Amino acid sequence: MDKQLLALLVCPVCQGPLVYKKEQNELVCKADGLAFPVRDNIPVMLESEARTLTADERLEK
Repeated sequence: MDKQLLALLVCPVCQGPLVYKKEQNELVCKADGLAFPVRDNIPVMLESEARTLTADERLEK
């Protein structure tokens, strides 16, 4: 994921910061507990495409 692009992206739900999780290829918003997929190096920033984080994932740093 391009670092410049990541610096510009915010959560579409709360406008909060996102963290890129390389292993899962997702952008995570801890505030909302959502993980947005990255497909073919393109972030899919739709709430309907996001998955809800598990309780363990919400507690991770």
